[in-house]
Amino acid sequence: MLKGRKVAGRGETAAPHYAFGPLEDDIIIKHRLLTRTTTTRGDPPLRKLQKKFTAFVLEIEKEADNHSDCDRLVKAFLQEMNTFEIPLLKSKAVIDANNREKENFNELKDEINKQILQAQADIEDLKKQLEESKTERQHKEECEAIRKLIAMQPPRSETQKTITDLEKEIEILEAENTAGSRTLELRKKQFSLLLHVVDELQINIEEEQRNLVEEMRTSIDENRTGVEYGTEGPEAMALD
Repeated sequence: MLKGRKVAGRGETAAPHYAFGPLEDDIIIKHRLLTRTTTTRGDPPLRKLQKKFTAFVLEIEKEADNHSDCDRLVKAFLQEMNTFEIPLLKSKAVIDANNREKENFNELKDEINKQILQAQADIEDLKKQLEESKTERQHKEECEAIRKLIAMQPPRSETQKTITDLEKEIEILEAENTAGSRTLELRKKQFSLLLHVVDELQINIEEEQRNLVEEMRTSIDENRTGVEYGTEGPEAMALD
């Protein structure tokens, strides 16, 4: 937007102000574009052309013999028309160039939009490829870690030999466990039998002790009865 003339005196330090406001500037610019006026001095080209045409028409309408004046005025009118037409042709050329430039710009804009869409699609594909590469790399790292663990282990032949030895030891231990179980069962049976025999012996001993006690009591009772009836009093007391 063109600004109006700045009005300020010498040595002034106040805020700048302009002779025309923004709205007035727009009106003046539009008027100059329509009238093909580049300066504010003199008549605009369209007014000059109108004056030339009016003078030519007025001269024709005169009844006097004025062919030379008419020729002079028509030449002046045609010259002014040519002068007025040249800026129009320039403006038309500028408009055509601007239209072509606009079309080129629109085509370039469409091409750029296509390239942007293609770039976005490529970015999405690259993101997917990056994720796949990360996953593949993670799998490779895991496989490498497993390979290192496997490399740290002994050879398969040694492992198989160790497994075979362990299986043999397990078989021996199972046989020993079976033999121990059988021996334990036998010892349980023997111990049960021993307990049974001990119980019977204890019962027999207790029975014999009771019989012995009964016999002793019977013998004592018999002796006591014989003493009471077969001896005198002091000897019986001494015997008691």
